[in-house]
Amino acid sequence: MPDRDHRDMTAGHTGPRRKAEIFGATLDLLAECGYDDLTIEHVAQRAGVNKTTIYRWWGSKSELLRDALLKSNALRFDAPDTGSLHGDLSALADRVRSLLAADRSRALIEAALVGAVRHQPLRELATSFLEDRFVRHQPLFERAVARGELPADFDSAPLVDALAGALWIRVLVRRQPVTEEFAQGLLTALLEGCRAGR
Repeated sequence: MPDRDHRDMTAGHTGPRRKAEIFGATLDLLAECGYDDLTIEHVAQRAGVNKTTIYRWWGSKSELLRDALLKSNALRFDAPDTGSLHGDLSALADRVRSLLAADRSRALIEAALVGAVRHQPLRELATSFLEDRFVRHQPLFERAVARGELPADFDSAPLVDALAGALWIRVLVRRQPVTEEFAQGLLTALLEGCRAGR
């Protein structure tokens, strides 16, 4: 495909757009066929680029998938700032709930988690992704400490794991929808536990 090769090599100014298309193709294929069947060749075909274009930017499937997970908007949402810990966590739970309610993002999360159990590279990617999201949401807890809602030495990691884990298990394991009532009941139980811990 000489025309496409020429376009890929000369259109450097389209790099960000091209990368976004490659990220989208990568995550679509992960959701559709899983980590085992995800290949650079399939991504190139889906994105409409030559595979040499992908290899110029990423040396392996794992490197490509890492950037696709961390830099695309597929699973991204900003940390809420409602003025209270309860409000922030409620908004956060709603955003996770929306992700899990959408077919594409739910399939993507499920494929990543299943693959992480079997493949060390994807397990490392999942860890990097979760750590990145944890850092992004730390301001939520820092504001709660400043308002006096949490002690200065509060460790937010167990709370975040419990909140996200319960939502994921509800959808991916139990195959039940995350209702508003479930989310609020979960949030109330977690916050009561935090207060008891204080």
